[in-house]
Amino acid sequence: MKKLFVPFVACVLAACSSNEQQATSYDVIPLPQEITISQENPFKLSKNTVIAYPKDNDLLKRNAEFLAEYIAEATGYTLKTKAIENGEKPSKAIVLSLDSSIANAEGYRLTTQADGISICGQTANGVFYGIQTLRKSIPAQAADADILLPAGKVEDQPRFGYRGMHLDVGRHFFPIEFIKEYIDLLALHNMNTLHWHLTEDQGWRIEIKKYPKLTEVGSIRKRTVIGHNSGEYDNTPYGGFYTQDEAREIVKYAQERYITVIPEIDLPGHMLAALATYPELGCTGGPYEVCPEWGVFEDVLCIGNEKTLPFLEDVMTEIIDIFPSKYIHIGGDESPRTRWQKCPKCQALIRKEGLKADKNHSAEDRLQSYCNARIEKFLNERGRQIIGWDEILEGDLAPNATVMSWRGSAGGIKAAQMGHDVIMTPNTYCYFDYFQSKDKENEPYDAIGGYLPVEQVYSFNPTEGLNEEQAKYILGAQANVWTEYMTSTQQVEYMILPRMAALAEVQWTEPSKKEYNNFLERLNSLAKIYDRDGLNYAKHVFTAPADSVQAK
Repeated sequence: MKKLFVPFVACVLAACSSNEQQATSYDVIPLPQEITISQENPFKLSKNTVIAYPKDNDLLKRNAEFLAEYIAEATGYTLKTKAIENGEKPSKAIVLSLDSSIANAEGYRLTTQADGISICGQTANGVFYGIQTLRKSIPAQAADADILLPAGKVEDQPRFGYRGMHLDVGRHFFPIEFIKEYIDLLALHNMNTLHWHLTEDQGWRIEIKKYPKLTEVGSIRKRTVIGHNSGEYDNTPYGGFYTQDEAREIVKYAQERYITVIPEIDLPGHMLAALATYPELGCTGGPYEVCPEWGVFEDVLCIGNEKTLPFLEDVMTEIIDIFPSKYIHIGGDESPRTRWQKCPKCQALIRKEGLKADKNHSAEDRLQSYCNARIEKFLNERGRQIIGWDEILEGDLAPNATVMSWRGSAGGIKAAQMGHDVIMTPNTYCYFDYFQSKDKENEPYDAIGGYLPVEQVYSFNPTEGLNEEQAKYILGAQANVWTEYMTSTQQVEYMILPRMAALAEVQWTEPSKKEYNNFLERLNSLAKIYDRDGLNYAKHVFTAPADSVQAK
């Protein structure tokens, strides 16, 4: 047996027949931890192959149906699925099963022999990731072909348990059909979390039945700034929101693909859409408007107002009813203290609660911490936990909070050293709203600024700067997709692909197995799936020399 980490085709090319046949490789993205290839005969996948799963296991039945769909996308033929009794071993079949000896809950073992393929996981999740590897091993375009899959074994598990992508629908709204496409892309890249940013200054995007005006009024801005806060506006109303039923539909669609949807209700800042609807919740009483431009704004929720926290708790009550995720994201970023400093109600609450300034924090910093802690307590009592952007470190960090580090990695490192769970999303590696080329004039779409090529994403190591004990607090990583300048679904595709592939390998593959030039070779095969599916992706890495960024 020989362990290989380069494309393997030689042994399968020798097994040709009169039918058209295509060779394959298990060198997919993200790269599995261990690929062992033997010199035995390959397995021939044909339209007569059956996908088998244990009787009475609905999750593996659904996995089998997904695999049949994936194979049909490439070959045009749909394999039959079959329930089998315990211990039954059908020949010339792909057999899905569970194996408790596999250590990682998302790990899998894919074994290929001439008489069949076995995909085992500790859980149905693991089997699903084995299916993704098999799916990506098959050529993207193989109409009516027999597929020769090399004999051997893939043993694999993810490096991190949290592997996410974020999507902002507050600045620009996208239909549920695209949200489903986005989820399908997460599944293709072995990701398991969609962080759905649902509220912003520029639009409130989720129905709250107790406060119907949040969507009646707060989802629509009357105008949108042209360009980068030019002072000129298009004077065209822009809006959209998801009903609770639509949100539940998205949650179910994601769950079927082993993806958790984490909703974000950003508070106490980035709340102008809510303030435009309920101006009494602001420090000045308004008037406010759903914000027509981009940036950070002084008007935030009035924490000293006795109606504000009950309002937030009411919103969270409906959010946790829609979204079953362990985590609820409460934002906490970019919340200026200016209004609180002058607000009699906020200053009265500061005095009542004994919130004191020190050399590092103002009393107003601690007012935001007070707000965060109240919401955390409310959610904890209902079995949920909070995630906040790294600004929640500015004050007294809520005791059970998970920190999402975006302003570089420093906030995440600090939180991990304090013993808090961390998700790394530093803008230096994970902001997919940045340009992908230094030649910004010839980019087909506008961006917020910055420069983030594929190679730099690939070089990211989420645990860098931490010792072994501290690194245990790093749950994983995600990329953020802020949509101020992303006005269409085609543009979102362009901004995330193929950078999403580089991130997938950061999240899944052990650093010792990663090598950028090898990744680029494997990216060619994944890009053929993008092409087949009509995805709009950036092609810089295929047309220009790599930048001098070393993988870490």
